[in-house]
Amino acid sequence: MWQKLSLRARLNTLLALVMVLGLVINIARLLLEAAPRVAAEDQSVVRLARGFVEPLVSDLNDASDPEARLDRIVEGLKQLRHVSITREYDPAKAGTPVESAASGGRGEPPQVPEWFLALIHPEQTTVAVPIAVNGRSLGSLVITSHPTDEIAEIWDGIVTQIEVGSAIAAALLLITMTVVNRALEPITSLADAMSSIEAGVYDTPVSPSGSPELAAICRKLNHLASVLETTVEDKRQLAERVVSLQDAERKEIARDLHDEFGPYLFALRAHAASLTRLAGTTEPDLGALGKHIGAMADQVNALQQSNRRVLERLQPVGLAELGLADALAALMRLWREANPDVVIETSISPSLGARGETAELTIYRVIQEALTNVFRHARATRVDIRVEPALPRRTGAGETEAITVSVRDNGAGLPADHKQGFGMLGMRERVLALGGSMTVASTSHGVTVEALIPCGMQQSHALEPT
Repeated sequence: MWQKLSLRARLNTLLALVMVLGLVINIARLLLEAAPRVAAEDQSVVRLARGFVEPLVSDLNDASDPEARLDRIVEGLKQLRHVSITREYDPAKAGTPVESAASGGRGEPPQVPEWFLALIHPEQTTVAVPIAVNGRSLGSLVITSHPTDEIAEIWDGIVTQIEVGSAIAAALLLITMTVVNRALEPITSLADAMSSIEAGVYDTPVSPSGSPELAAICRKLNHLASVLETTVEDKRQLAERVVSLQDAERKEIARDLHDEFGPYLFALRAHAASLTRLAGTTEPDLGALGKHIGAMADQVNALQQSNRRVLERLQPVGLAELGLADALAALMRLWREANPDVVIETSISPSLGARGETAELTIYRVIQEALTNVFRHARATRVDIRVEPALPRRTGAGETEAITVSVRDNGAGLPADHKQGFGMLGMRERVLALGGSMTVASTSHGVTVEALIPCGMQQSHALEPT
C-alpha cells in the first residue's frame, strides 16, 4: 500500500503521523503525571490548610466568646477549594453528637470519565487539629482533602490540550502540505518533459523552479534534451553519410571497373579474335601468335594488379592470414615504395592483447586512410605511426580494453576551411560504432589523427566490415 502512494502523499502522511504522534506522546505524558500530581497537590493543600488553621485555633485563647468565634472561623473556611474543614466534638467529653460543617470542593465532577478516575486512584487525606481553649477541649477541626477538584482541573487541561493541540496540528499540517505541494510541483513538469523526450520531442524546456535541487535537475534535464537532440541529428546525418559513402564507394568501384578492367578486357578480346583468325590460316605466323600471347599475358597481369587494388579497398589482403602487425608492415612497404622521399616510422606494441577481427580491421583502415590523406594533401616528409594499448575504460559491462592509434605528420596542416572527406568521415563513424573516439588535430607543424578503439573477443562480430 505504501509503495503505491505518490511522493507527495507519502510526505503528507508522514508529517501527519509525526504530528499525531507528538500530540499522543504529550497527552500520554499528562496522563502518566496525573496521579503523582494529584497526590502532591493533595498533600500540599492539607499542609497549607493545617498551617492556616493552627494559628486561628491558638488565637481562641484570647477571645471573649471562643465558641462563637470558632463557629465564625468554621463558616469562613467553607470558601476553601480542594479541601474541607469540619468541627468535630469529642463525645467522651461533651456527650453531644458530632457536628460538621463542610467547605466547598465536595463531590465528584460529573465531566470526569470513570476510566480517568480509575487510572489515578485518588485517596483522601484527613488530618485532625485539636481545639483547646484555656485548658478546655472544644473538639477538633478535621481537614479532609478532596482530590476530585484537582482531577477535574487536570482533565480539563488534557481536554484543552487535545483541542488546542489538534487545531495547531491541523494548521501546521495544512501549512506543510501547501509547502510540500509547491515544492514538488516541478516534478509534474519534469515528468511531462520526460514523456515528451521519450516521444522524441526534445524542444520542451522545463523552467527551473522549486528548491535548488529540483531547479538543478530541471537544468540538467534541459541540457540532456539538448544533447539528445544533437545526438539524434548527428545520427540522422550519419545515416545520410553512410548512404552517401556507400554510393560513393559503388561509383568509385564502378569507375575502376570501367576505367581499368574495361580497356584490358577489350584488348584481351581483340587479341583473342586475332589469335582465332591466325589459328584459322593454313600456315599460322608463329611470331604473331607469340606476340599476341605475350600481350595477353601482360594484360592479365595488369588485370590482376587492378583486381588486387580493388580488393585491397574492400578487404585488406592478408590481414586475417598474416595478422595486424604483418599486414601493417606490408602496407608500410607499399607506401615506402611509392613515396621513397617520405620517412615512415612505425611503432606497434607487442602487448596489444586480444583484439578481435573488427577492431583489427578498424585499426588498419584508420592508418590506411590517414596515410592516404598525408600523401595526397600534407606535403609531409615524415610520418610517425604508433599503435599501443590504452588504459582500460569502465563501461556499463565492466572494464573494456582499448587500443590507441596515432598517425602524426610534419606537413603544412589543414586549411582553415577544410572539410573532412568521405574517407575520414567513414573512419570516424566506424570507430564510433565500436564505442571509441577519434580526433583530428591540425597545427602549422602538421596533423595528428588519434583514435581510441575498444577491442576484445566480445567485439569480434560487433560490426561487419564494409
